[in-house]
Amino acid sequence: MTLTASQPDLSSPTAQPLTPQERATARHVVAASFLAWMLDACDFFLVLFTLDNVAHSFNTSLESVLLAPTLTLMTRPIGAYLCGRAADTYGRKPVMIITILVYSVIEVLSAFSPTLWVFLVLRTLFGIALGGEWGVGTSLIMESVPASWRGTASGILQAGYPAGYLLASILFLSLPVVGWRGLFILGGSAVFSALYIWLRVPESPDWLARQKAPASPTQKHQGLWPIVRQNAALCVFAITLMTGFNFMSHGSQDLYPKVFLALERHIPPPSITLIVVLYNVAAIAGGLFFGVLSQRIGRQYAIALAALLTIPLLPLWTLPQSAFWLAVGAMCIQFCIQGAWGVVPAYLSELSPASIRATFPGLAYQCGNLLAASNALLQTEIGRVLGRGLAPALMLTVGLAALAVLVLTLLNAKLHPQRAS
Repeated sequence: MTLTASQPDLSSPTAQPLTPQERATARHVVAASFLAWMLDACDFFLVLFTLDNVAHSFNTSLESVLLAPTLTLMTRPIGAYLCGRAADTYGRKPVMIITILVYSVIEVLSAFSPTLWVFLVLRTLFGIALGGEWGVGTSLIMESVPASWRGTASGILQAGYPAGYLLASILFLSLPVVGWRGLFILGGSAVFSALYIWLRVPESPDWLARQKAPASPTQKHQGLWPIVRQNAALCVFAITLMTGFNFMSHGSQDLYPKVFLALERHIPPPSITLIVVLYNVAAIAGGLFFGVLSQRIGRQYAIALAALLTIPLLPLWTLPQSAFWLAVGAMCIQFCIQGAWGVVPAYLSELSPASIRATFPGLAYQCGNLLAASNALLQTEIGRVLGRGLAPALMLTVGLAALAVLVLTLLNAKLHPQRAS
């Protein structure tokens, strides 16, 4: 698809000086988008932290409750499509508010689930809202901040995910007092971020400009799939790249604390908690660092550098026996992996055709996430086949994923040098 003047290309913006009011508005957009993604992630992790408590409450097995996060992940691409298309049609702001309201209400309703089946249905619906929020928030923030802010804003937005992990960890400390149902009610406080957006965040100026611009009848009625067909190579590239990204993140997080650190390295629970906190702090710092760096050296080269640095750190991340060196390795690896992720919102937004900018990034991300959903089973099977524990499986999957991200981004930079900046 060739982008016309009525469909601005974010990859080559015109720098304009900002008024103090425009700067304040941009800051509100960044803060609101970060807050929404952080609280969304927090609500998701609360389920993971309370799986055994939920199972006990419903007098069922842990394996049955494990369906909840699985169903949530499976429906995320549906949310990315539905919410993205709605945001491309009706605007970023109203869809963002509705999405946050929906996942907040579902989180509270989950607390009052009378049976496991009701709980599973609600977590399935939660996945739709979870999948929709990121893409809409990404388009809102990238279209609203000045060009010189995009790398930093991208890192801040993506830092919301590990920040949500940290927030869930803190809330989990109140489990003995409020129970798992009380934690879910607290998770519903995400509704306040919707109120913040309603009061302080304007609609995307880029989206408003395209609504006012004259367009041919063909452009006005063009659906998603004709645009996808015209950009087939870009879509395949984006989904493949995000599959690699999701194997990096899930491959380094899903089994690491409870299975690898606890069962194989026999690290005591307080030390595991400290390690998790430290590597999430490092993840936030990495996202910010590489997001800012991408503003100087280009999005693709920042991603490639972070992926490259991940590979030699793999032994430090898995081979030590002491909690100290495992913590150092985990902090370093998450600094790089989430550092690469910190560039993703800006990178995918700048690659996206303007008319589907709320749909394309989120759908590529969530389709990649769906394709990487087998990570835990894959790592467990590799560990069983090799017969040497989980360490080789962790290094193999994360290392290959980092290599794939490195090669794909450098190849795209070579084939499309104009997209590298």
